[in-house]
Amino acid sequence: MAEGDTDIPADHPRHDSLVTRHRIEAGVEAGITSRQGLIAEGRGEAFDYLLGERTLPSADAAARAAAAHLLLARHPVVSVNGNAAALVPDELVALADAVGADLEVNLFNRTDERMRAIATHLREHGAGEVKGLDADARVPGLDHARARVDADGIADADVVLVPLEDGDRAAALSDLGKVELVIDLNPLSRSAQVADVPVVDNILRAVPNVTAHARELANADRPELERIAAEFDAATALDDAERAIRAGEL
Repeated sequence: MAEGDTDIPADHPRHDSLVTRHRIEAGVEAGITSRQGLIAEGRGEAFDYLLGERTLPSADAAARAAAAHLLLARHPVVSVNGNAAALVPDELVALADAVGADLEVNLFNRTDERMRAIATHLREHGAGEVKGLDADARVPGLDHARARVDADGIADADVVLVPLEDGDRAAALSDLGKVELVIDLNPLSRSAQVADVPVVDNILRAVPNVTAHARELANADRPELERIAAEFDAATALDDAERAIRAGEL
């Protein structure tokens, strides 16, 4: 649990929501999260409330498929933006360790100061090398700073986990033929729609869940991992999440 989260009673009915707000606020104060990240967090929280602040069975299946893809990857990379760094730094480091992935910082509102702050923040939470600071390659089709990536990081990756991603960048990465794993609470977002594996869940639950599945599957053989990845159907998972929201299954 992050510093300060202990002030929120574990049995509070809105515990996860309050923890999330606190971590984003702390991230802004630390220069990790942009002020626009507060708005994005509020939008995501609304969808989490509509989902009943729980992990749907379809989201758990997506987390398992994401773990299989990461374990199968030649070069997996976890892309980290300001909100993700503020919300789940320990969990992102644990996931990267579990699947042998690189961590790479990529920001919409990019400044050298924020890039360094996030890299330092991740190292303080146990990360070794953090990519993204070199930014010696670009994602085609984007003319914004978030197009900048490391040549030996996201540019070379065959599987990329992009939590809380911008839709156009998610689409651009998909166009490159990379296997794209997205964590997004809105099943109608472009990020979720273009993902090979959309995990429609709160990042606080989703990242540890992917890690748990990765550890469970660590000794699985390649055919078994390929079966898990192939059997997952993104459209079905998105439809399930949308039905849950429309039904108001709280």
